Amino acid sequence: MRKIIIFLMMTFALTASCSTEETREIVTGAERVSEYMPLLAGKRVGIVANQTTIVGEVHLIDSLVRLGVNLQVIFAPEHGFRDMADAGAGITEGIDPATGIEVVSLYSNRFKPLPEHLEGIDVVIFDIQDVGARFYTYISTMHYVMEACAENGVGFIVFDRPNPNGFYVDGPMREPEFETFVGKHPVPVVHGMTVGEYASMVNGEGWLTGGIKCDLQVIECLNYTHATHYELPVKPSPNLPNHTAVLLYPSICFFEGTNISLGRGTAFPFQAYGSPELPDRGFSFVPVPTDGASNPMHLGVTCYGRDLRNAIQEGLVPSGKLDLSWVIEAYNDFPDKSRFFRNYFNTLAGTNELREQIIAGMSAEEIRETWQPDIEVFRVLRAKYLIYP
Repeated sequence: MRKIIIFLMMTFALTASCSTEETREIVTGAERVSEYMPLLAGKRVGIVANQTTIVGEVHLIDSLVRLGVNLQVIFAPEHGFRDMADAGAGITEGIDPATGIEVVSLYSNRFKPLPEHLEGIDVVIFDIQDVGARFYTYISTMHYVMEACAENGVGFIVFDRPNPNGFYVDGPMREPEFETFVGKHPVPVVHGMTVGEYASMVNGEGWLTGGIKCDLQVIECLNYTHATHYELPVKPSPNLPNHTAVLLYPSICFFEGTNISLGRGTAFPFQAYGSPELPDRGFSFVPVPTDGASNPMHLGVTCYGRDLRNAIQEGLVPSGKLDLSWVIEAYNDFPDKSRFFRNYFNTLAGTNELREQIIAGMSAEEIRETWQPDIEVFRVLRAKYLIYP
């Protein structure tokens, strides 16, 4: 066993680019085998996992099975387990063919494990790569699993991973009446925390139902700080295929609440936006059915808008703040402004105010200034739970 652990630790070290000129070796929680194996020995284990649950090029499920961990159940979040489904699509339950372990969906039919799913389980691992935005649903899945574990006396271990948008905090605060699966907690759009730090905050602030607390442990990353600019080794969901999309996501996901396409159904989702009703400025695309976007907005219709595929090279990202200029520009260019926003916009924003500010003609910087009092309060709260400098 010791030889296997040492081999895995040496084999599965990941390399990430940092904000300094020096390249550091970042070690994720999933790679720290010697830290978590004693916590799993003799335990019946469940795991929340998807295609990002990897150590090097090996899926963590397969690694744990080889190490003799007694895995009993796999919980799959939005987009599924090993294969990625469309956003919002139901997840197939059944048996993982590679291991014979039961797969239980935590999306569409239910968000929270039932007591029978945790019967006989001693501890549940959470190992999913997040992208650091409030409306990215993996942290909501984590909330419900933590809650189920607390209610059923089951331990909860986060195998932590770096946050590719963990170097800043920005965006409107989610107001109480906008609590949804894409806005489970009262935090800004960009919270600047890893999932391990975030879980500690959810637990510590009593955000689980009734203020209950789960038995939480975090297997920390090594050589990561909040100044680190980390590029994900695997795409975290079907329509975030690369680092550019991940960095743009917090700013342009607001378009999901409008009649503007974000390039779903193209080779560059979340790296462009457009609509048949925007002016032709020399860039266009036509959405078609693709993996991860079987029925994209404006299917088969030419959309005009902005090409953001070179956002990194042009210095648009990373910028350390949300950029509302694209949404504001598109709104100003849209001919029938009564049809620009959909109700989902307020759900994503976590407030009615952002929509009203854009309609009123406020600039991006004027709007961002209104967020600052709430952000400063959140920074104080966040500081209590930071693991990394």
